[in-house]
Amino acid sequence: MNNHDDDPKNQALSRREALRGGLMASAAGAAAVVGAGSAQAQTADDPYADPENPALPPSNMKLDLSRTAVVIIDPQIDFLHPEGVTWGVIGPSVEQHNTVDNIEALFKVAKEVDIVTAVSPHYYYPTDHAWKFEGALEKLMHNIGMFDRAGPLNLDGFEGSGADWMPQYKKYIEDGKTIVTSPHKVYGNDTNDLSLQLRKAGVDQVILGGMSANLCVESHMRELLEDGFEVAVVKDATAAAKVPEGDGYLSALINFRYMANAVWSTEEAVAQIRSAA
Repeated sequence: MNNHDDDPKNQALSRREALRGGLMASAAGAAAVVGAGSAQAQTADDPYADPENPALPPSNMKLDLSRTAVVIIDPQIDFLHPEGVTWGVIGPSVEQHNTVDNIEALFKVAKEVDIVTAVSPHYYYPTDHAWKFEGALEKLMHNIGMFDRAGPLNLDGFEGSGADWMPQYKKYIEDGKTIVTSPHKVYGNDTNDLSLQLRKAGVDQVILGGMSANLCVESHMRELLEDGFEVAVVKDATAAAKVPEGDGYLSALINFRYMANAVWSTEEAVAQIRSAA
């Protein structure tokens, strides 16, 4: 019997490494499929560029920092770090949009001007793995151990795990002022206390970033809009997977343009915040 191989930590590491390798291989094959399938939706130079002749009205959102919050979704290792379990399919998008640094820029400016800052994390506990039915991405996340924690009252193994914060964000999140909500369990904040926390803080304007674009960020945007918040999505402070089934970032970007009160770059969001200070 090999005790080293039976160590749960070593098993988890092996599973993470194997999965990451498989996802990277999948991503390599996916690029051509997605590129061919979405060619009509892309410009020659940048599939994500703003349309030259937009049909929808421009944003007129103006910030009032007394009622504004920066909200970051899932700023966690499994999404944003090369050691995270999804990096094989999401890493190229994270790197293309400079997502890690852009999220930090939002944290930094929020702290500079002292506005409400909130994080909506994603955690799975052992009881969540007993669910009787799941959607496609839920199945994948549970199978690969994404965002797994030992329990709701147990932080054993949390430090440095895929569920942990990105290291560079900890000084912002753990400053004693940032709201860390209860975890959302699928994609949107209808399963956690984000809206309650924002309302109790007197917030009705949200600057939204985090991961991932077409899943948790889009779901949070939709739920916040339905709850009566004014929402600006920061388009390069997020990213998404690109797989044979489609380009998650492009699908989210289209819906951001259709629904959000504003769609800003990180540079634009930082400028808007500073000008309103």
